[in-house]
Amino acid sequence: MGGVSISLCSCFILLLLSTANAKVRYHDFVVQTTPVKRLCKTQNAITVNGMFPGPTLEVNNGDTLVVNVVNTAQYNVTIHWHGVRQITTGWADGPEFVTQCPIRPGGSYTYRFTIRGQEGTLWWHAHSSWIRATVYGALIIRPKQGDSYPFQKPKRETALLLGEWWNADPIAVIRQATRTGAAPNVSDAYTINGQPGDLYNCSSKDTVIVPLDSGETNLVRVVNAALNQQLFLKVANHKLTVVAADASYVKPFTTSVLMLGPGQTTDVLITADQPPARYYIAAQAYASAQGAPFDNTTTTAILEYKSAPCPAKGPNVKPVMPRMPGFNDTATATAFTTSFRSPRRVEVPTKIDHNLFFTVGLGLNNCPPGASSSSCQGPNGTRFTASMNNVSFVLPSTLSLLQAHQQRVPGVFTTDFPATPPVRYDYTGNVSRSLWQPVPGTKLYKLKYGETVQVVVQGTSIFTAENHPIHLHGYDFYILAEGFGNFNPSRDSGKFNLIDPPLRNTASVPVGGWTVIRFLADNPGVWLMHCHLDVHIGWGLATAFLVDNGVGELETLEAPPPGLPAC
Repeated sequence: MGGVSISLCSCFILLLLSTANAKVRYHDFVVQTTPVKRLCKTQNAITVNGMFPGPTLEVNNGDTLVVNVVNTAQYNVTIHWHGVRQITTGWADGPEFVTQCPIRPGGSYTYRFTIRGQEGTLWWHAHSSWIRATVYGALIIRPKQGDSYPFQKPKRETALLLGEWWNADPIAVIRQATRTGAAPNVSDAYTINGQPGDLYNCSSKDTVIVPLDSGETNLVRVVNAALNQQLFLKVANHKLTVVAADASYVKPFTTSVLMLGPGQTTDVLITADQPPARYYIAAQAYASAQGAPFDNTTTTAILEYKSAPCPAKGPNVKPVMPRMPGFNDTATATAFTTSFRSPRRVEVPTKIDHNLFFTVGLGLNNCPPGASSSSCQGPNGTRFTASMNNVSFVLPSTLSLLQAHQQRVPGVFTTDFPATPPVRYDYTGNVSRSLWQPVPGTKLYKLKYGETVQVVVQGTSIFTAENHPIHLHGYDFYILAEGFGNFNPSRDSGKFNLIDPPLRNTASVPVGGWTVIRFLADNPGVWLMHCHLDVHIGWGLATAFLVDNGVGELETLEAPPPGLPAC
């Protein structure tokens, strides 16, 4: 008995030590209107604390974040902590009308949550209309104090946030598209840490510089914070060693190019092993939708060797430019996305309680009776829409889904989201026009605590096939496989990686193809699953999982916090 009491005692001391090392980190976010000059023009942008991008939050695994958000801008706003598991703290997740009502102009709300078992790079962003065009920032999670990276600690760390910039108020851009039913105007520039870079007008003097010394290694944390565009990223003459994605470590692999969908993060090691000089870090579109307009420009930052001779650092010396992939280079995008593995064998759920098949893609709504032609400017006098399993998701407007669930308010949503498409068809072939118009609805899919879920996410070719970055709130999931064409269980199940699949929170569903994910429903609440191209979520490419409470406090959604914004 003596031995048992000593081990219990020592375990308790270790628990106390690990809890004692964890910190509570407080931040104030003031959402405000700020004049920002880009591309020769000053315009008012919505920012946090007057910064674009917003402040970088740095924490350790196990820390608690308390962020008081005050909205002094003219639009509603919420903040989503993208990729944070939010175990039992669903009220802090942030998507508007899903887990909370918006913070109205003049209002405030305090988000409080703990980082549990996650390390690497995540980010935060507004989750209300197109506010996140300028309201976003990095969330860097370092190992617990005393723990280390699973690779040699680099001498430097740099966060690179890729974004999009409009020479207009982004809210006005999406409101015009909503009014007309057409696709919104594409952005005027891409940005790295808020700056377009050398290849745009009036931008070169503010181009981001990433310094490093010959021989040293830099950990570069890349976030795709763009609203509507997958992006390729390269560094001229340098290889990148990928070590983490979406705040999960991966088996390191070396590549010359990254492809990130909006919402995804990738941590890479870059070693200064080239002649001392200046090298462009460049990002431009991976645009997989055939014939669809896109922003065909290139944003740059500069990797600058501090040991480079002075003339080589001068503003007149052009940095070396990488050779970028073609905008439609799906082979390069696929080679990258299929390279991810977990660092070691993982426990993938093998007994599946819910085997789901979700189609994702665009649609076209017929012009409503009596509507003017000015409101039906989509193809052939229609209005653009989007759906999952032929349901175009409609957010409530009087109460959030989580409040309606927790308070048992009827009539806000139903739990009859279909487990499979209502009609089976050739998803990536020529789709009958009768299937182009989805049914609007607020339908959720219900899960019991502890159930296992597999989702085949199948892209469709309705109107056009394209790569969709699908994000699941509140969960990480294993990506077992991806492929092109229609998923065929008898042919494709044999391709599943059940040994070391990567753990992600946002999956790139290939253009005209499919991705298979699995997760354990171990987090109670209402969790949005949606395309992270913001134009698509606005059109209805979303659903949500309602996960019931389990047993005991650790498996039960917390009570709503004081100050939850009223609708």
